[in-house]
Amino acid sequence: MEDTIAAIATPPGIGGIGIIRISGPKSRDIARLIFKSSKGHDDYKSHHLYYGDIISPETGTVIDEVLISLMIKPHSYTGEDVLEINCHGGHVVLQSVLAEVSRAGARLAEPGEFTRRAFLNNRIDLSQAEAIADMTTAKTERGLAMAVSHLKGNLAEKIEKIRASIIDVLASLEISIDFTDEDVEFRNPSEIAKKIDFINDELHEIAKTYREGKVYRDGISAVITGRPNVGKSSLLNRLLGEERAIVTAIPGTTRDYIEEIINIRGLPVKITDTAGIRAPENIIEKEGIHLVWEKLAQADVVIVLLDGSDMLMKEDTEIIHRSREKKHIVVINKTDLPHMLDELQLTAISPELQPPIWISAKHGDGIPALKDAIHALILDHTEDCHFPYIVSNVRHKSAIEKTRCLLSKAKDSILNDLSPEFSAFDVREALDSIGEITGKTINEEILDRIFSTFCIGK
Repeated sequence: MEDTIAAIATPPGIGGIGIIRISGPKSRDIARLIFKSSKGHDDYKSHHLYYGDIISPETGTVIDEVLISLMIKPHSYTGEDVLEINCHGGHVVLQSVLAEVSRAGARLAEPGEFTRRAFLNNRIDLSQAEAIADMTTAKTERGLAMAVSHLKGNLAEKIEKIRASIIDVLASLEISIDFTDEDVEFRNPSEIAKKIDFINDELHEIAKTYREGKVYRDGISAVITGRPNVGKSSLLNRLLGEERAIVTAIPGTTRDYIEEIINIRGLPVKITDTAGIRAPENIIEKEGIHLVWEKLAQADVVIVLLDGSDMLMKEDTEIIHRSREKKHIVVINKTDLPHMLDELQLTAISPELQPPIWISAKHGDGIPALKDAIHALILDHTEDCHFPYIVSNVRHKSAIEKTRCLLSKAKDSILNDLSPEFSAFDVREALDSIGEITGKTINEEILDRIFSTFCIGK
């Protein structure tokens, strides 16, 4: 990594401040070439701010009034010399300064290249690098807290302890291999098998956190469906806490669908308000209803909304039947009006239905209970997981499962009195597999795939 890279590190658009990040051996030289300090500095101390102008060396033109900071290796994000230029926000300003940086000897960075350099320079491990990406895309405080926990190394610390235990198992097996010609018996096969069981139990406990970690990281989708005018748009607005959807007394106001993200106890939920289900009156309405069935099929949770002030209709029955194969919640709206709908009718249609939740989307009654029901339906419990580490990345989960499988195979070889070479081979493979989580064992192709998902400048 002898070259120097540069990129705009702040999101595009107009803002008060825009930051250009530079990393590599030419960082200090670039500062001296294009920056003129207001106090005449040209020997910059690490982690100090300097005020001055970015000037084109070719024309002497002042491009922007800035603050710069130099972070000298290894005490920087990438482990290299890093220069950050704090410019005024705006596309033209940032592009003009970046052009001068490029002319001074830096090339444009690829997506995730700064974080990749941090990994390659042993500033962070691979799970921490992925945590940085998760922090920038976190949808709720809970998702952010998980990412911060990974960044602080909580998962990596646990994985490294397990990796050390696997190395101990491998060492015991290799001793037996080394002394095969001297008729040394296989050392404590039952003890090694017990050690493998203990390691696999630990891995299983970590893997169990994946389901919860994934939904907190990626979120879920929920679709509100029902007949026209049962209050779907009113419910969406109530869940959002704002007037997002148009609400009228005219049936069929919503022809398309509206999607928004809400936060339910730290769980990101993409909630969709759909067109009302009825016999379509025209081609547009027919297409809207077709979209409803598509959205319902794709949803993690279906909220079947019924009108408590009206009798159960055939459209309600169809929606309930179509939702039975999905995780669903039956919600009866309009508790502020006289009741016409009888719960016994629901039981007759579908005896396995859970008791419905009664709400008033207009006044907010029952909304907390509905949110709790959505959360519990997805996570199957009401208490949050309080592990110091939660697996939320499918790559990590796959590596853990592969490691457990290989260790179990090694244990079978031991208990069946096979030559220790067989079990040692599987344990070595398990060691490589668990090492993929933190990057102890990883290939360039996987690194390319991981860092290509990062934004430029990160």
